[in-house]
Amino acid sequence: MSRPIAVRRRMLLLATLLLGLPLAVPAGPRAYAAGPPGPTPAAAADAYWTPARMRAAEPVRTPAGHGTGATGGAPTADPVPPSHPFDGIPQVGTFFWTDGSNTGRFCGGTVVRSPHHDLVVSAGHCLRSPDPRRHLSFVPQYHDGLKPHGIYPVDRIYLDQRYYDLGTAAGARWDYAVARLGARADGAEAEEVTGGVDLVPYPGYRHQEVRLIGYPGNSDTTHPKPLDCTSSTHRYTSTDPAAPGDFLEIACAGYIGGTSGGPFLVRDFTGDALIGVIGGYHTGGDVPDISYSSYFTMDTLALYLHAVRGDTPAGPQQGMPSPS
Repeated sequence: MSRPIAVRRRMLLLATLLLGLPLAVPAGPRAYAAGPPGPTPAAAADAYWTPARMRAAEPVRTPAGHGTGATGGAPTADPVPPSHPFDGIPQVGTFFWTDGSNTGRFCGGTVVRSPHHDLVVSAGHCLRSPDPRRHLSFVPQYHDGLKPHGIYPVDRIYLDQRYYDLGTAAGARWDYAVARLGARADGAEAEEVTGGVDLVPYPGYRHQEVRLIGYPGNSDTTHPKPLDCTSSTHRYTSTDPAAPGDFLEIACAGYIGGTSGGPFLVRDFTGDALIGVIGGYHTGGDVPDISYSSYFTMDTLALYLHAVRGDTPAGPQQGMPSPS
């Protein structure tokens, strides 16, 4: 059984108080300079990310790639729940950027509730690469080449230092990231427009109804819509000594490369709650029908609080291991 929601909520509030920043404090000024005033960054992002460029973007590059068929995982013997394309929900969307070869890339993310209404949680392997990330922006509820809630430039990216230092395999337990967004061209913050979901540390492993949303894509097929699936989760303990840890595991059909960063959502008394993102073990899994997430702990909450405060993010050390 999963931990009761009321207990989880008390743990979240207590942990936040211990870390020195109550979630209930009113939003104040940003703790760092967000760039020149005015809508210029958002306007530039909006102009750059045309429908054609968004449709042409490719999944983030990973060592094996979620759902690429690499060895290591095996489908469950039980029937795998189907997934289906849909138009998405406002709180879940896609990061777009161009890499060092000027190739458009994408990866999923989810708007979480925060005092400044500007935080999105994704997978760490989506945003860890040292390759340049130009025009890095977030499009909530992206589908069919549309930006139904506008576009938000990314100000800062927060990853756990251990994930930088250990790499995507040995550091798989910390495969999550928090991105701090700039405002939309009209000055609106993302959560003000889309709403947000609760970020829940220590959610428990067993959940009967978890909604998995992902943005698939590969070089052979165009996927203009996200996928939706409801299934159960349980604990998976890695048998790969190169990628140790305990992870959330879920069976949902068809989550091929590109779905990284997509949310594991459960119902909370305030709406939806985020208990994981596609990533972690083998950057999300080795076969399309089984996906994983790093387990959210106090480390996840600490990263969130660093983003709320606008602290200086961690970063790659000299001689950082490759994204493998």
